[in-house]
Amino acid sequence: MNSAKRFVVVSAALVLIGGTCSAAQYALAQKGYSRNVLGSPTLPDPISIYNNWSAYDELSDNIPLTQDLAMRELDNVIRLRKLGVRFDYYMMDAFWFDPDGGYRTWRQPNWPNGPDAWIKKCQDNGIRPGMWFSSNTLVKIKPAPQWRDSLNKQGSAMSFSEGGFLPDFVDVLQYWYGHGIRMFKFDFVDLTVATPKDEATLTKAEIVRRNATAFRNALAAFRTQHPDVVLEGFNGFGGVLDSTSYPFPFKDPVDLRWLGVLDAQYSGDPRPGDVPEMNFWRSMDIYSDHQVRRFQESGLPIERIDSTGFMVGKTGTIYYRGMHAWKGALILMLARGGWMNTTHGNLELIGEDEARWFARVQSLYLHLQSEGRIKTFGGIPGNVQTYGFGALDANGSVYVMVNPGQDMAKIRMPLLSQAQKPLGQGRLLFRDAGFVPRLNEDTIELGPGQMAMVGFGKYATPAYDFGIQQDVVIPRAIRPVEAEFKSIGKGIIQATIPAPAGGDLRLIMQQYSPDGSLRRTWAGGPPNGTNMDKVFLLKAEQEGRELPIREDYNRVIWAGLSWAAGEISQNYLHAGEPLTLTFQSTEKDPVTLKGSLYLVDY
Repeated sequence: MNSAKRFVVVSAALVLIGGTCSAAQYALAQKGYSRNVLGSPTLPDPISIYNNWSAYDELSDNIPLTQDLAMRELDNVIRLRKLGVRFDYYMMDAFWFDPDGGYRTWRQPNWPNGPDAWIKKCQDNGIRPGMWFSSNTLVKIKPAPQWRDSLNKQGSAMSFSEGGFLPDFVDVLQYWYGHGIRMFKFDFVDLTVATPKDEATLTKAEIVRRNATAFRNALAAFRTQHPDVVLEGFNGFGGVLDSTSYPFPFKDPVDLRWLGVLDAQYSGDPRPGDVPEMNFWRSMDIYSDHQVRRFQESGLPIERIDSTGFMVGKTGTIYYRGMHAWKGALILMLARGGWMNTTHGNLELIGEDEARWFARVQSLYLHLQSEGRIKTFGGIPGNVQTYGFGALDANGSVYVMVNPGQDMAKIRMPLLSQAQKPLGQGRLLFRDAGFVPRLNEDTIELGPGQMAMVGFGKYATPAYDFGIQQDVVIPRAIRPVEAEFKSIGKGIIQATIPAPAGGDLRLIMQQYSPDGSLRRTWAGGPPNGTNMDKVFLLKAEQEGRELPIREDYNRVIWAGLSWAAGEISQNYLHAGEPLTLTFQSTEKDPVTLKGSLYLVDY
């Protein structure tokens, strides 16, 4: 299938699920943007990338990047490929460089022999190496002499449109291309940077326009010279990444002209969303799902969005996740439809059985992605609306749905194409443990916070069964419990209720700013950050004793949090007796707390 058939045609006639195109897409069509603009340059097929970030972490932890670590992970890439997992690229992420080397030399003593052995071993095994750059901001690097006439007055970043920085940066890219690098990741871009002279005479909008035009033109020329490179944009290219509660459209809009030079743009590092979930990892799934949906609404074809949503690892950047709830995270990363499918972290955690399961899911979705018919449907994840991703080929379809709410919810799986036949009999292929989703033709009922995968046609067969995610357990029943929470002090609310019978009591606290928006508290990352259970405190007392509360948000979270969730086992509750619940936030700024309770039965 040629690439023209794979990409969404952005036109006024575009029909999405629900029968309408977004305002952003319609505006683009009216301005004459075509598929050739938004779909090019593009990858000929979906790719699979290994990125070693979260195997180390020098920002929210203190685990350094070393040659030994990088080569160990390369050995694991090769091991997993022999077990059927596909990796096409190995991205060397942040801080490989010597601070004094102008991006041309590697950091000593971590890389005593430089990168040659790593590059050669990648090439010898059919893997294309890639490299990370902090672009025009000085993140752990000093300005080279040839960059100094581009510096801002703070000495923290360089203008793309003035002085010697950009020509030298392009020379750096040429240098590493000549050494075999075939993928470049541009992070921490700051388009507002200007020299003191221009800052005094130009508006911010003009500075941004000049920087963006200069950098885009430079990348376009580089691509023309090297059409086999893959280029990706990370922080600085638009969008709001730190919260799922901000109004849409983005305050920092996404400039679709970057699609003329970048193969993909990422939509945010994994972090908890602003939707409270008893399972912390599910909240992270919802964040990435929400971000993809919002970037898609901004006009990016879904193929060009890298959700960066799958990390397994031992560092603070991934909240010491290890392999917890990894299966659902992998399915969702692939189901979102982006053509850059990136696995981050400690590959040694993936054993043989896990690798074979990984390879099966990956094989299914790399095929479905290549068909170019992956659609979003349902509501907006961050608005606590049930949603999903559907994929279609000539032989059948696969749907992945999530219910982010604290209730049982039904969602209909729509036809993904006008030519698609009625769905027929479906099969539940994957689910969380606990509540068994109820599938009825094209409708499925999900439990609170639940994810499920359903196949139709060819995919409604046992060959595509992916089992049960045992470490995410969904209640079999849930109902709200009435409670009136009252403020009893700054950042403290309290309610007293008769203890309910017949289930565990789920406690939810959410934190809001005075304007009514959800408010995150940032308490730092490892090693010096504060555990969020010391920031958001849930307390339950009955008959003069404090009751134990199960919590999953009790971890150091560099990205901040706006909620807390916990459960009291029915074994500790004396039904009918007064139960006092106290929720507290230590946030220093003015905030409002809201509490809610649910009775859940496992």
